[in-house]
Amino acid sequence: MKKILFIIDKLELKYFEFNNLVTNFWLIKSFLEKGCEVYITTNPNLSLKLDVPYAKCYETFIQNENIFYKNVIQSCKIDEFDLVMFRPDPPVDIDYINATYILDFVKNAEIINSPCAIRDFNEKLHSIYFKEFMTENTVTSSLKDIEDFLSMHKQIVLKPLNRCFGSGVMYLYDGDPNTRTIINTMTNNESTLVMVQKYIPEVKQGDIRVLTLGDKILPYAIKKLPSKDDFKFNTHNDDFIVNSGLTVNDLNTFTPIAQKLNSMGIKMAGLDVINGKIIEVNVTSPCYFIKEINNLYKIHLEDEICDFLLTKSLLSV
Repeated sequence: MKKILFIIDKLELKYFEFNNLVTNFWLIKSFLEKGCEVYITTNPNLSLKLDVPYAKCYETFIQNENIFYKNVIQSCKIDEFDLVMFRPDPPVDIDYINATYILDFVKNAEIINSPCAIRDFNEKLHSIYFKEFMTENTVTSSLKDIEDFLSMHKQIVLKPLNRCFGSGVMYLYDGDPNTRTIINTMTNNESTLVMVQKYIPEVKQGDIRVLTLGDKILPYAIKKLPSKDDFKFNTHNDDFIVNSGLTVNDLNTFTPIAQKLNSMGIKMAGLDVINGKIIEVNVTSPCYFIKEINNLYKIHLEDEICDFLLTKSLLSV
């Protein structure tokens, strides 16, 4: 029987039961159905005793098609687990980084995604590894640089480098009377780097979440639609998520990206794509939209993912 540890977000632990919008819900449920022991913990519950990493964790179980956890905390050596799913949400702050340091001392358990890879890969900035698939962009804290970029491209998007779910993302147009205020707020008065991208008008039709798993691109994709009061996707419900199947050309185009990420220790990622352009590469806790994909494609994506993790990782050794 395989023993699996999920490191999840503190907010997700608080609302653990019934949260079937969360990727971890489906993965934990599938692992349990496959006979695995599955435990959950959060970053603050990790520790290091000499050079041995531990986790204070809770055992999960299935009841009436939902997942729950026993309210009895256990202290376990992390190397007692076969697989560790490292999936806390950003911000990637010092507490997040310190958790990855603890996991550096894990000797035997397979960790997905690699804490070292996550620490070394910024979801916004390192998307530039794939610059041939990106729109024009710059990373800077300079007011003048951003104003020049705005003057050149007329419409731009500014993104904080360490947040998720579109948090803090701002749109600017040339001539916006709030331009300097927005730039100074985003950059903390030119002291904080931000990602600045040329605005892609097709965002009004939504962005596509392209999913990687190991070396391959999954053929199931969804389009995330913006709400009426925002230029980007910001409401996770079925009304704003539609089918967006990938073509053979799409699969061929994005497969080298999956292969590159996998070689870095990032087995699971989500590419956000607008009009063929990558705007972000999600590697920390990428949402696989399993509930929505299952409904749209009539499949059980969670089983495909878990089968891969159980057979393609060190678990098969």
